[in-house]
Parts: sequence; C-alpha cells; structure tokens
Amino acid sequence: HVQLVESGGGSVQAGGSLKVSCAAPGWVLSAYCMAWFRQAPGKEREGVAFVRVRNTRRYVAASVKGRFTVNQDTSKNTVDLQMNSLKPDDTGMYYCAAAAGDIWHCEVAEYTVWGQGTQVTVSS
Repeated sequence: HVQLVESGGGSVQAGGSLKVSCAAPGWVLSAYCMAWFRQAPGKEREGVAFVRVRNTRRYVAASVKGRFTVNQDTSKNTVDLQMNSLKPDDTGMYYCAAAAGDIWHCEVAEYTVWGQGTQVTVSS
C-alpha cells in the first residue's frame, strides 16, 4: 500500500509564498509520475504541476506557470511544490498523487494513488 503524505500548507496573504511537500517511498519516486492537484470548494479538481521520475520532465499548468515550480528531492524522498506570487484564486486543498508506469507526459497519466491533502489559503 503506497502512502503519500502532504505537508506545508497554511495561510498567506496575496503575493506571498508557500511550499508544500509530499513524502513518498523512494521506490515510488523512481517509478511513478508524481503530481500536485488542487480543488477549491465548488470547483473541479485541477492538475497544477507534474514531474517525471528523477525530474526528467516537469510540467506546470498555464494558470500557475511562472509562479509555481515542482521538484523531486531524491535526498529527502519528497516532491515539493514551491508557490510564489500567490493569488486568492490559488486557495484550495492541494493533493499529491502518483501514477504508475514509464510515462513521458505525466500531465495525461492516470493518477491512482492520492494523499490526504493539505489546505492552502490565500487572502487578499
């Protein structure tokens, strides 16, 4: 049973920064696509950032491009999402997810393993 554990959420004012991290077993990070999704109340879940094994490819959604970066830290076995220039629209529950398989375009993979989520709140 694969367990993903998110941490680092919180509250920040618009324009501020936060980093959320996802802890995963090392073998998962070596074999899976990893991603961050978010969901705000009343809105559909949105894929925010995706990273292929050993950072061989990264992809971020247009809505966060230039502000968010995703990185797999192999020394800590984490996938980190650094969020800068945060906006109130970035508010939501942020979930870490994993998709098995040697997939190049992680943004279209099927994510079957999910963490419990961490809340990010950006006030204006």
